[in-house]
Amino acid sequence: MAININTVYKTVLLILNKEQRGYMTPQEFNSIATQVQLEIFEKYFDDLNQQLRVAQTDFDYADRVANIDEKIEVFKTFGNATYTVSGALKYFLLPTVDAYADPVSFYRLGSVVYTNDFNSQIELERLQRSEFYYIQNSPLTASTKTYPTYLYENNKLFVAPTSITSNIAVNYVRKPKDPIWGFTVGGLGQYVYNDIPYDVVDEPTGSRDFELNGSEQTLVITKILLYAGIVINDPTIIQVASQQAQAEDINSKS
Repeated sequence: MAININTVYKTVLLILNKEQRGYMTPQEFNSIATQVQLEIFEKYFDDLNQQLRVAQTDFDYADRVANIDEKIEVFKTFGNATYTVSGALKYFLLPTVDAYADPVSFYRLGSVVYTNDFNSQIELERLQRSEFYYIQNSPLTASTKTYPTYLYENNKLFVAPTSITSNIAVNYVRKPKDPIWGFTVGGLGQYVYNDIPYDVVDEPTGSRDFELNGSEQTLVITKILLYAGIVINDPTIIQVASQQAQAEDINSKS
């Protein structure tokens, strides 16, 4: 379940205003919220890598690898790569729209799959530049449609054999969409929350929740308060929020 943007913003304002420490505008909140969500999102991959090195419990809901992977699941998607010829170069461009017709920002590459003439799916082997070009020099090791390979550079997929010009699908992780606390301005100049889902054309004043797992709500609020302390130049908030964020991080790894 996603984290409600209005709940987070109201909590942050409540804590800031409880002791008259300052105020955070919606514009400031949205910018900080985007940064905080991205920080937590990127840390998932470091945490997953760390947990893969240690033994995991067999108890339901306590397997840390499974729990972290579940947090990443919402960002996993797939789409078709686009074949492109530019001068002497032939390559595939990564999808900007996934299979669900949603515009997405690419973050991390997963598997690359080729669907052959018999409608069988074959996963391509990823090679480094030296290997990719070296193996093509011998008929015994050269890539074939049965055993295709690819080189990933500069956000482009160079596929071998070059006779493959279509039917390349990419499984990947997208970046989270920016959280938005949307609003209209009331008759007294106050900010009025707009809970209609954000749409850049039809509802530009709408809102978008955090895409992070609901279990991250406390950490999201703590990190936003940490940045808020910097914005309003309050060392007390910075210290308390920093200590809480560190405690949350230690607890997630212990």
